[in-house]
Amino acid sequence: MRIAELSRLSGVPAPTIKYYVRESLLPPGERTSRNQAQYDERHVTRLRLIRALLEVGGLSVAAVRDVVAALDSPETGTHKVLGAAQQTVTAVRVGGNHDGPAHQEAVAEVRALVERQGWKVSEHSPALTAAAEVLSALRRLGQDDFADRLDAYARAADAVAATDLEIVRERQGADAMAEAVILGNILGDALLAALRRLAQVHRSAELFE
Repeated sequence: MRIAELSRLSGVPAPTIKYYVRESLLPPGERTSRNQAQYDERHVTRLRLIRALLEVGGLSVAAVRDVVAALDSPETGTHKVLGAAQQTVTAVRVGGNHDGPAHQEAVAEVRALVERQGWKVSEHSPALTAAAEVLSALRRLGQDDFADRLDAYARAADAVAATDLEIVRERQGADAMAEAVILGNILGDALLAALRRLAQVHRSAELFE
């Protein structure tokens, strides 16, 4: 397909596609003449991923370049690629002192949880730091009854993660898998929050009405 068709299928304007090629986010098409190139479905898939990273993930062009470089590297296995994709959307969102004793205690508590669950997680995982920050905030605000149910929340999260990875595994190609991780985390978090609130309304009606 030519760039006009690629633009129509992907929803990305042709000048933007050319910009992505110049910035090494999108591989160039196969040259058929001095001013013409042919593109294929791989370019459509890559453009979806780029848009997910830039528009939904809020990444910089430089950060997106790093992600697609990892995708295109023959030395990078699927697990590492998906880990890199997940790290792009994992952020510590609650303020606090990361060097204080309360945060260090929360880190130790989360690491102990990971060990109890038998999860294969690096101690340098951004998600571990994010979980510790939230846990520390709960303790700081006197919400120990939530923090003390960490294992129950972890079991629920493990079930959700299993469903997530089933979806990822069904995708064809590294780009589509990475897209599923990124959008699944960002939009999936929003979906889970909404479903949680629906379930809370139901449980509240059962318990208190």
